[in-house]
Amino acid sequence: MALEPVELYRDEQHACLMFTDLVEEDAQAVQANQFLIVDHGTGAIIDPGGNLAFNELYMGMVRYFSPHKLSYLIASHADPDIIASLDRWLTSTRASLVISRVWERFVPHFTKVGKTENRVIPVQDPGGILPLGQSQLHILPAHFLHAEGNFHFYDPISRILFTGDLGVSMTDGYIARTPVTDLAPHIPRMEGFHRRYMVSNKVLRLWVAMARQLDISLIVPQHGAPIMGPAIAQFFDWLDHLMCGVDLMDNQNYTLPQQAISPQPQRPQ
Repeated sequence: MALEPVELYRDEQHACLMFTDLVEEDAQAVQANQFLIVDHGTGAIIDPGGNLAFNELYMGMVRYFSPHKLSYLIASHADPDIIASLDRWLTSTRASLVISRVWERFVPHFTKVGKTENRVIPVQDPGGILPLGQSQLHILPAHFLHAEGNFHFYDPISRILFTGDLGVSMTDGYIARTPVTDLAPHIPRMEGFHRRYMVSNKVLRLWVAMARQLDISLIVPQHGAPIMGPAIAQFFDWLDHLMCGVDLMDNQNYTLPQQAISPQPQRPQ
């Protein structure tokens, strides 16, 4: 049975909830967070997830907000763990998909023919400000962190920055419920992922310079634990100096293969 969602923020008219354990932890799928934001009766889901999460998320949000009143499905990028459940959400709600214009012509592959017609709000590369109830969400450029068309989302009411695959830690849904306030012990859960999935230190530094301008109470990635308090500045400092992606590539990474691949299926590592 899924845990209750984590209440990241709540006042009389505005709420942010995080669901951390909607996918069974059987080592076949990575843990993922899904988010519900409601302002004055208008709702949005950030990174709704794949088919493994759909039933639990739909039933879980019913207790807090009617899916039929959902206005947006907001996707940081187009990975399967972000929007593979798109067809089911477009069938069961009237929500529109908000996603980078880079992925606008790709997302129909997740749905039945015609399902996305007049249901996609493409976001141009500079991002923008999306109305939500009587508030708004700031859609911030985060391209190549890690996807070509990638956005993060800042909620000025709660002061939460939703960062998709940036800030990810590899852990389970229970540990993901507790914010990290000291980054150093947390880095081993983050480092391997960031070195592989982030494109370059140049892009990280550009993003950090932008993010430092925000008043942030909480950084919440799509996998793993939120980052808060002193760990926010520590996270920015860590990214400023992290070599990753193409920074680590040389001719040894591009050689003709010699090793045989076993034809037997294996469990994910």
